[in-house]
Amino acid sequence: MKKEAEKFTDSRIMEGMTSIRAVLEGKHRNIERILFDRERETAHIKEIAYLKHRGEELGFEVVGCDRQAIDDMTVGNSHGGIIAVCSDRILPELSAGDISPDGFWVVLDGIEDPYNFGYCLRSLYAAGVDGVILPPRNWLSAAGVVCRASAGASERFDIYISEPAKAAEMMKKKGYTVVAADKTDEAISIYDTDIKRPVFLMIGGEKRGINRAALDMCDITVMLDYGREFRAALSAASAASVIAFEIFRKGRSDGKA
Repeated sequence: MKKEAEKFTDSRIMEGMTSIRAVLEGKHRNIERILFDRERETAHIKEIAYLKHRGEELGFEVVGCDRQAIDDMTVGNSHGGIIAVCSDRILPELSAGDISPDGFWVVLDGIEDPYNFGYCLRSLYAAGVDGVILPPRNWLSAAGVVCRASAGASERFDIYISEPAKAAEMMKKKGYTVVAADKTDEAISIYDTDIKRPVFLMIGGEKRGINRAALDMCDITVMLDYGREFRAALSAASAASVIAFEIFRKGRSDGKA
């Protein structure tokens, strides 16, 4: 297993069947080879047979090896003895033509931990978000960690690169309501809004939040009500979950969820 200091350096190792299936289904990167613990081949006979079949279709090899060889390449210990060595993923820059006409898009800006980033993506995918936009510097350089934390959502999502303010400008031109999650004096409770698709939601990290240029583009700023006096911010993953599912809930009433 890799040391803590090395855990985010290699983005090409996907650990475990959940991550590998997400890569195969997402089709955003290629699998170059699969390695499995040969001592556990009998326990994973169905998975290995499936991977060999897909390897014949897609042109990658499936190879048995020692468990130590796998541990030396991985970050966690939940890979189950199966990993994939993948190609890099190139994120395209967002253009107006990429934006669906009645969608739910989210920009994630300033999230400083790849696990928190992955948890955000997991919640957003479950809530029906159509696409995610990231600033040029983001945690997909640690794609293996992010894929595990997101339960594969990071590989299934359409993800684009754009500065948040530029993305917000494009969304407004497409008729989207631009919403920022930020606890300011002007913010109103998400539960007191009538936000429905098409909507572009901007979520920032706990420390840096959303940059000023992007905030200036928003139509409405929302916050979360707390059940008691509490001055700390929720994690970006928690805030993303609550707000995204509230927007999903509101859309159900008019059939747009």
